[in-house]
This record gives sequence, C-alpha cells and structure tokens, in this order.
Amino acid sequence: MGKLQNKVAVITGGNSGIGLTSAQTFINEGAKVVIFGRNQQSLDEAVETLGPNAYSVQGDVSKLEDLERLKKETEDKFGNVDILFVNAGLGVFAPLDQIDEAAYDKQFDINVKGAFFTVQKFQSIMNENSSVILTASAVHEKGVPTGSLYFATKAAVRSLSRTLAAELAPQKIRVNTLSPGIVRTQFADKTNLSNEDFEGFIEMVASQAPLQRAGTTQEIANGALFLASDESAYMTAADLLIDGGWMSI
Repeated sequence: MGKLQNKVAVITGGNSGIGLTSAQTFINEGAKVVIFGRNQQSLDEAVETLGPNAYSVQGDVSKLEDLERLKKETEDKFGNVDILFVNAGLGVFAPLDQIDEAAYDKQFDINVKGAFFTVQKFQSIMNENSSVILTASAVHEKGVPTGSLYFATKAAVRSLSRTLAAELAPQKIRVNTLSPGIVRTQFADKTNLSNEDFEGFIEMVASQAPLQRAGTTQEIANGALFLASDESAYMTAADLLIDGGWMSI
C-alpha cells in the first residue's frame, strides 16, 4: 500500500516542474491529485501523462474567483481534501531602482496573496490530520542583489506557515514549508531572466553549495511526499530545506 493511499491532494502549479513531479509521486503512492495552473494546454498534457488519477482545473492563484472554482470542483469530484500543496509561484529579479509597482504587485499577488487565499479557501474542506505544504525557497533567509521582491515573498510564505500552523492546529491540520534550493525547471519561463542569466544563477548557487550541484525535481518531490504523508505526522510550522546545504553554510 502506498504512503498516500486513498488520499486526495491538490497541487497549485501542478502542471510543470516540482509541482508536476510531485503530482506523479503522489499518484504513485496511491493519491488522487487535482492540479491547478494557468495554461490549459500544459494542464491537458500533464493529465495525459499522469493518468486516470489526475484531474485538472485551469486558473490563476491571484484571482479569488478562480480559487473558489478550484475548491468547488475539487469538492464536487472528491469531497474533502487531505493534502494541499501550495506550490504556484514566479520570480521577478531587478535592481531596486528598476522595480515598478506592477512588478511588485504581480510578484506578491501570486507568491503571497495566492498562497494565503488558497489555504483560506480550502480550510473548510480539509480533513482532520491533513497536511498543508507551502513552497517557500532556500532564499527566504538570504539576501542577493536584484532578488528583493522574490526573496521577500518567500520570507513572507515562511512566516505565513508558522501563523497558519498555529491557527489550524485545533482542526488537526499541519502546515509546513518546503524550501527547495536551485533546481532546473521551467521556472526560468516565469521570471524576467533570460535562459543564459538563469543558468548563470544556477551555476553560482551550485558552486556555493557544499554538494556542488543543482537539485532535481524528484529530490524536491520526495520532500513533498514526506510532508504530505503520515511519516511527518509530528511536524508542523517546520521548514524542510532541500538545497544541497546552500542556505546553511
């Protein structure tokens, strides 16, 4: 029997990268998974890859009406939810004097507002002993030039997990963050960086990490599986850092 047998999971940003690999990992362990993302074509392709235990809903985490529709469709199809993996995010990188209000709003709307209201919408249909996982980042305690917006949003997500863990504990809902280090995914497509600049950032971070390499989406998905499963039943308000040692040394 799998670690997530008969569980229902919702993954925002589940149509690519860490979210998609986690969806496949959860399904392999017995879960039924709802993936949520903005691009209908990639959602369709993901469901085809994931198989009959996957279901998709198209929408934007920064739009509350889309999150309400995600909740309703999930509840109509599966009832209550056991795992909520709040994974959708993007990055904007620029010097302080080149950041405008639109860039600021877009970054915080998706990474912070989206995370907050995703949990709020699903609170009422989470089962007892369920798990909420918020994707933060190994950067949430770092400071690097041009990273002010992205780094601040991930610090906010880490803080949010602590307060939500305290607030939802009476419902027996656990809330933890998953903080990946640098991983090669389609994340570059969700930033303002060129592929060349993003690759340079990957090489810089990898060179500074004790393990001297980037991570893989499967290594991060393994962490998500641990936080989703009963193996982490005594963990809440914690941060699972999977970054090759970059943030710690």
